[in-house]
Amino acid sequence: MEKLLEGFGAKVFSETVMKEKLPSPVYKKWKETLSKRDALDRTTADAIAHAMKEWALAQGCTHYTHWFQPLNGTTAEKHDAFLDKSNDEPILKFSGKNLIKGEPDASSFPSGGLRATFEARGYTYWDCTSPVFIKDNILCIPTVFVSFKGEALDAKEPLIRSCEVISKAAVRLCNAFGDKDVSEVKPVIGLEQEYFLVDKDKFLKREDLLFTGKTLFGALPPKGQELETHYFGTIPERVHAFMKEVNERLWELGIYAKNEHNEVAPAQFELAPIFSEANVAIDQNHLIMEILQTTALKHNLVCLLHEKPYQGVNGSGKHNNWSLVTNTGVNLLDPGKNPHENVQFLVVMCAVIKAVDTYPELIRLFSSCPGNDYRLGANEAPPAIISIFLGEVIEKVLEQLEDNKPSTYEKNSLKEFGISTLSYLPKDNSDRNRTSPVAFTGNKFEFRSLGSSMSASKLNVTINTIVAETLNEICDTLEAHKYRQDVRKAALDICVDIIKNHRRILFSGDGYSSYWVEEATKRGLPNIKTFVESIKYMEEKKSYEVFMKMGVYTKEEFFARVDIMYENYYKIKSIEIKTMIDMAMNKIIPLANKNIALYASSAPYTPHSITKRIENIVAYIDSTYSSIQELKNILTASASFETYKEKGFYLLNHAYPFLDKMRKEYDDIEEVFDYSLMTYPKYDELLYSIDY
Repeated sequence: MEKLLEGFGAKVFSETVMKEKLPSPVYKKWKETLSKRDALDRTTADAIAHAMKEWALAQGCTHYTHWFQPLNGTTAEKHDAFLDKSNDEPILKFSGKNLIKGEPDASSFPSGGLRATFEARGYTYWDCTSPVFIKDNILCIPTVFVSFKGEALDAKEPLIRSCEVISKAAVRLCNAFGDKDVSEVKPVIGLEQEYFLVDKDKFLKREDLLFTGKTLFGALPPKGQELETHYFGTIPERVHAFMKEVNERLWELGIYAKNEHNEVAPAQFELAPIFSEANVAIDQNHLIMEILQTTALKHNLVCLLHEKPYQGVNGSGKHNNWSLVTNTGVNLLDPGKNPHENVQFLVVMCAVIKAVDTYPELIRLFSSCPGNDYRLGANEAPPAIISIFLGEVIEKVLEQLEDNKPSTYEKNSLKEFGISTLSYLPKDNSDRNRTSPVAFTGNKFEFRSLGSSMSASKLNVTINTIVAETLNEICDTLEAHKYRQDVRKAALDICVDIIKNHRRILFSGDGYSSYWVEEATKRGLPNIKTFVESIKYMEEKKSYEVFMKMGVYTKEEFFARVDIMYENYYKIKSIEIKTMIDMAMNKIIPLANKNIALYASSAPYTPHSITKRIENIVAYIDSTYSSIQELKNILTASASFETYKEKGFYLLNHAYPFLDKMRKEYDDIEEVFDYSLMTYPKYDELLYSIDY
């Protein structure tokens, strides 16, 4: 353990390292610049760059990169050597200019029309709020990525803007309540990463896993997750060795990887770090996903981050726990010992309620991706209908407030466990509701719909922005309120108004039930079934104006992201269709023909049951050929549309029935195939091979 602590953060150019390596005046200047959000002067930048280079060289680095997050959902890096030339002699050089600014070719990254293909210039600028780190002997400098004209071409720049607007709005509220020491409020998040592992050799034999990250065909084995024996079970030895190496790499990078365990489905696992500031936490989650994938390969495994790799067992999410913490160390979502008296907490709570109820479509959209369509609402994840679970205690406090009754708070008494040595254990204020998309869990909101493969940036940009807008509206009302001389009384009056107008979003029951679907419809809550349908809501004036007003996106930046999401949906679904056609033609139909030949070889003594099998397989082949031709026609027709929106909706409306039909027919016929003839692994081999 001592060795672990000594090595923790060894690959991070942290503030502690900067204080040690930099001259005192330079360090102080950097701190001052950071606090004021000013630009670094050239002298300070050069001094930091020199210290950074010497530190990196001492750890074996030969190259550096501006590490950024383009709009394809991943990270990007171009490596530049410290090596340079002076008077025909080699030198090692890294200047303040190299540190602060880079110019990767931007031509092949998604831009949604912000720039033309021939306009290749794009710039990266050092984000000094996220620490520099070493990965694979490369010095990685977190940066924003912008176009020649300054438009945000990445996920990080809007996130930083949203963190600033939520900070200003929350500071304004705290100051209104008399806390003048609060000068900054930061969104703090914890991201729980779920994933599957599969044996690499078996993965490479499945084209669907290779090209789409999910299985397009495959019948469930006799045992799935019914007995819940995998959940929190003993971690298989092979997986434990993998997790050990993952932890070592993450700890070197200063990532507080805390929890690891078996998840519900066979071969499914979870990793969760300790909470961090939103910008840093999202950078670190990208590193977590990358390290999970690269480390798995070293153990002859493949890490699957797709939301639904296997039909019939639970998919994977990335629970996004969100709260607001002041520079004085106060969590604004902590109810304290007496939540009914904590008016500032009640105001922030009501601000989240109003924000989510005003923009449920945006929460639905930015929690999802094409892969999440197979997961949301499938009796394993929150439904596509956005609602909020508060828990009995907090909901009762708000009800009393709304009904103008004296606010009381009955502390949860300890339940009798029947074991004297457990009598000291406290009981939480509320149970968890795993069927709720947005759940208050003690001192934070857990946004549970986020897909496992996704960057958490867009969701947190949205949460920060809509809550900031609501907090500003509350502060405006406070300043003009008839009770403005009594801020607590005015604030409670505002809370009552919010509860009355936004109660529809609160739901404590079973989000999987048919009752909730009917009830949500009565309440007027949107039930958006697919990702591509949710993109349409970005085009509504209400949706884009909030980002414009808060200065998080320009109109051009916002609609560029609309175009990119439509394009991404169409391309992903097209790849799935093409892969399905290819597998059916080149793997499955040949397999079906081999089975016909095998069964026919027993003639003339073929029993009726064998004859029936042959007939079923022949019928399956005919049906599959027909579906393949239909899908080819649909792909050809979709390509004729002008926009990716039209293309995507055409696939949604025409291709889905054939995809579902082909899947169901194969899964049924697989049961009569002779498994010894199969050239690709079945579900039982994929799901259970790593356990033994």
